[in-house]
Amino acid sequence: MPKPSAEPIRKAALINAAIAEVGQAGSRDVTVAQIARAAGMSPALAHHYFGSKDQIFLAAMRHILNVYRDSVRVSLPGNAGRQRLDGIVSASFAPQNFRHEVVSAWLNFYAMALVNDEAARLLRVYHRRLHSNLVFALRPLTDQPQAMARTLGALIDGLYLRAALTPGPTDAMAAMRTVAGYLDETLG
Repeated sequence: MPKPSAEPIRKAALINAAIAEVGQAGSRDVTVAQIARAAGMSPALAHHYFGSKDQIFLAAMRHILNVYRDSVRVSLPGNAGRQRLDGIVSASFAPQNFRHEVVSAWLNFYAMALVNDEAARLLRVYHRRLHSNLVFALRPLTDQPQAMARTLGALIDGLYLRAALTPGPTDAMAAMRTVAGYLDETLG
């Protein structure tokens, strides 16, 4: 019987190490050697699997986006409306998505998207999906779902930015209260 490949396990370890190292440093100013060391392997092996630091960061963001997507899917009831909207907000600030390391990775992802075409494309895909989900949930609640979805998306991004720039652990409950307050005030 063939031996299973260690590649997926090693790639996952490097992705998790990249997220942790960026979270600890607060920026992308980490080296492949630091990431590899944190993953328990050599820098050569990290380069073998990903090719470059940017590719490791992109893989880490794909992982973060997949975790976020899965969180949204789990939290979305079948119908549109306030419950669906609350599910999207809840997933955005769920512990697996709104912890310090992940928030730091998001901040660095935004900066990377300014200079890296692949990161920019991935960010556009995320923004479109978030906007589409928000518009679908808002349609039965307001006559301006597009505008409100843009504002709500910007509010979520802004709360991530503030969390990234605030020392210490993230405060998901405060973030959700902020969004809920906006929704209550706007939707009535």
